[in-house]
Amino acid sequence: MPRKARGGGDDPVFACWPALPDDDCAAREGCAACAACSTAGPDGGRHPGRGELVGRESEMGQVMTALAAARSGRGGALVVTGEPGVGKTRLAAEALGTAAAAGMVTMRGRAGTVGPPVPYRPVIEALLLPARAGLLPDPDELGPYGPVLTRLLSGTQDTGSGGASHIMVAETMLRVLAAVAGKQSGPPGQREHRGCLLVLDDLHDSDAGTLAVVEYLLDNIGQQPAVLLLIAGCAPCTVTGMAVRARQYGAAEVLDLPPLGRSDVHRLVAAELGIAPEGVCPGLVERVVAGSAGIPFVVKELARDPAALHGNPVPSVPAAVADRVRRQAERLGPLGLEFLSMAVLFGRRFPLPVLEHAIGRDHGELSAILRAAVASRLITPDGSGTQWYAFRYGLAAEALLAGLGPGERAGHARRLVRSLNDLHPGLPGAWCAHAARLHEHGGDTQEAIRLYCGAAARAMSEGSAGMAERAVALLTRARHLLGPTADPELHATVLEQLLDAVACSARCDRLPAPGTVLDGDGGTHGMPARRQAGIHARLSGVATLMGRPAEALRHVDTARRLLGIHHPFDDHATLVDITAAHAELHRPAPDRLRTAARFARRALDAARRTGPPDVECKALLLLGQLAREQDGPTATTHFEQARAVALTHRLPVLRVTAEVHLATVAASHDGQTGQVEQARREALRMGLLPPAYEAAFALALDRIRRCAFAEAQDLIREGAAGAERRGLGRHLAMLRLAEAVCHAHQGGRAAMEEALERLAPLIDAAPGLRAMSYGLARAFCSLLEEQHDAAGHEVARALAYDAENPATGEFGKHGIILLLGVLAGRMGRQHYEGAAQASISGTRWNRQFVGLAHAVLLGREGRPGEATAVAGKALEASELYPMARRLCLRLVAQRAYEDGWGEPVAWLREAEEYFHDAGLQAVAGAGRALLRRMGAPVRQRRTGTEQVPPELRRCGITVREFEVARLVAERIANKDIAGRLHISPRTVEKHVASLLQKTGHPNRRAFATASRDLVP
Repeated sequence: MPRKARGGGDDPVFACWPALPDDDCAAREGCAACAACSTAGPDGGRHPGRGELVGRESEMGQVMTALAAARSGRGGALVVTGEPGVGKTRLAAEALGTAAAAGMVTMRGRAGTVGPPVPYRPVIEALLLPARAGLLPDPDELGPYGPVLTRLLSGTQDTGSGGASHIMVAETMLRVLAAVAGKQSGPPGQREHRGCLLVLDDLHDSDAGTLAVVEYLLDNIGQQPAVLLLIAGCAPCTVTGMAVRARQYGAAEVLDLPPLGRSDVHRLVAAELGIAPEGVCPGLVERVVAGSAGIPFVVKELARDPAALHGNPVPSVPAAVADRVRRQAERLGPLGLEFLSMAVLFGRRFPLPVLEHAIGRDHGELSAILRAAVASRLITPDGSGTQWYAFRYGLAAEALLAGLGPGERAGHARRLVRSLNDLHPGLPGAWCAHAARLHEHGGDTQEAIRLYCGAAARAMSEGSAGMAERAVALLTRARHLLGPTADPELHATVLEQLLDAVACSARCDRLPAPGTVLDGDGGTHGMPARRQAGIHARLSGVATLMGRPAEALRHVDTARRLLGIHHPFDDHATLVDITAAHAELHRPAPDRLRTAARFARRALDAARRTGPPDVECKALLLLGQLAREQDGPTATTHFEQARAVALTHRLPVLRVTAEVHLATVAASHDGQTGQVEQARREALRMGLLPPAYEAAFALALDRIRRCAFAEAQDLIREGAAGAERRGLGRHLAMLRLAEAVCHAHQGGRAAMEEALERLAPLIDAAPGLRAMSYGLARAFCSLLEEQHDAAGHEVARALAYDAENPATGEFGKHGIILLLGVLAGRMGRQHYEGAAQASISGTRWNRQFVGLAHAVLLGREGRPGEATAVAGKALEASELYPMARRLCLRLVAQRAYEDGWGEPVAWLREAEEYFHDAGLQAVAGAGRALLRRMGAPVRQRRTGTEQVPPELRRCGITVREFEVARLVAERIANKDIAGRLHISPRTVEKHVASLLQKTGHPNRRAFATASRDLVP
């Protein structure tokens, strides 16, 4: 399978390094590109369609216009320029084919690059082609120019003397063009010329005589029925100068071919493989885009590279590309080759001052080399200043690096290291990573590993964009340098930093293979027991992220066994405590929250005495999460303290995590989610995916509660795709739960059940998901279906799951469950008081449920005035939540009517109107039934035939039959349908029979299957 482009991602330090094992190919299996390669023919992998010219539609349009003008008698010239490999010759070939298809005479010549210069080589070669075809005029017909033509065709070098010889040759060519492009027959006044296309290629390598002929042709071609197509490189030369002048006075058009854009690269790869663009493996496209810079020649070589197509993680540079780069570099001379050979040791980007210092040559010499290298398009300025340059495309740097011998590479690297230390003492900023790379090239592995670790630590303390990914790339490089004889302490340091960076970036695909971390007995290659315990603690944290609680607990147990009882306040013991606290949340035990809090407090106390600040910060964050359920102010205090510690000690990962929690707590109280979104964007900017997905989960639930279901689905879809791709089982489970809740709050039972089925394999990946799936999803859906008994059972299941395995998140215990319990008489004043004391009840979402539960209790106690006032405040809190507000009104209206408080009739009308418009007919019908029992006038809804889909309306299905049909499609029994629609079972039977008769289905199962798509 094709792999991601070589190098360290977007980090310029590693942009052209050989890739480390990775698999970002989105297709993974069944890639059409890979299939195309595996079935390549004997021509080395070529497929039909490789001749397609991609991305040059505009330029070919200009060529075709010029050809049409020539056939009408108006000549013209086109000068095609561009960097090597950009497709100049390919465009000329397409022009020759188009001209030949139109019946025009075609002539082509190219300047030679092998052997001594041959005077007029392109001109002579162009004449030989029509000569072989018998299309040239007889020399006698050309008068005094005939002998010139004869000498050109015979290869005689002497064509005259003095400046007149060039003019004679040029005029001869002009008369030959006029002759071969002679007139064709046609109606009087509409005769067309046959026309001629003369292509002269590689003119930047041509002799002075040819250039003189070209200049003359440019001045006079307009009077002939011919097109002059000139091909030259982009470097300043005589041809490009002539082209500029010709364009200024209208004698020629200049087509400067740019590199292809991403979409055109994708199309060209597909054309090379002979498949549709959508069938190309995304991993292959990424590699080609990154390695080619849009140069068509490089794109084609990469697309047909068998190593890349078959998934080799370190494919070689295609031979044709390597040869071209080598030849370009050799043209710069020995000093230029030395300059580029040293530059490539930095990667794709390199700092000019360091190279100048290392080479130690005259500034003027190096400036000339630099200008020549830029003109050759091997390198280009990188940024507005002149301090940094970059290789034009990644494969150019790789080709040059591959061409260096080990001794040459080491020698250059040592010189660069000395210069780097002279110019940047202490290696500040990114210089540390550059020095590490140079030491690696120089063979000093130990120093390279040390510097890689230092550079990664700096990256993780900077808070810059993509810092976590950059740290993972640096540490992965360091780990690959560790040999079997590496110092155990150094081995431990690399692994500890790498596991920390992996946990922050969620790059679980970069985890070391188990055999490289743990030996057969669970140990870690001779490391001290304390360091082994730290490794196991970190592996436990990663396992928790990946949704593998059993594995996380095993690592904790191993870490405790390794530590024993001898280091109760050791840094590693403190880390094990905080990791154990997180793992404990997944242990199926009623007291797990207390145990987790005990471990976290012990870790906090130890960290404040002697331990590292990051463990103190992690302990505060966990204590804050544990306190959110019962004590919001305390949770906020913990989060604020964690943020303060992170700011003081420059711990951006933990600072962002604390800010996500603080923003989430604040949003739950005031309903304003702007800070949550801001914290999420900051986490994404830094590449910290775990806190970003935590924020996405909180935002998705908020959007669901506000009935912004489309926005919620977008957040869930994006987050779930990323979490699944990264292997983050814990966050994937949370987002799958949010998906189920989203469908439940719309009354979509079938979609909710499908989402819960997808959640089932992940149900243990995050604590409390079982309780939340019943309290937040199933119970709400049942209430919207008027299945209050079912909702009661689901609430009981949620409470039972919470009792045996307490949830750390809100699942309705202090909100909707309290209200349902009070309405059913299962809960009383003591339950309300307990919920009122819990700070979670102060969240705006729960305030509506808790307040209305209090109002029901007050009404039951004979205090209607107080009940009305309390209900009013509760309903103020519900303004943000359209569906929950109307559901509350539906639930409490009957009790308010019976106990004489509130405005039950107005409430029911508001609820009925909302649910009817939302298509939730069961709860809307219940509202109408209650209004009738209260003696209030009820709006008739059954005339709305627009509710019935056209397909069913044409069958004669009535509104009431359609209401029944919707429930039959969900395979609900007649008795339950009767309860939901408040009609008798006998009436339901009649409606079902009518449905079957009108639609022609033999039974209700067949109807349900056939009408699933018609009945929303």
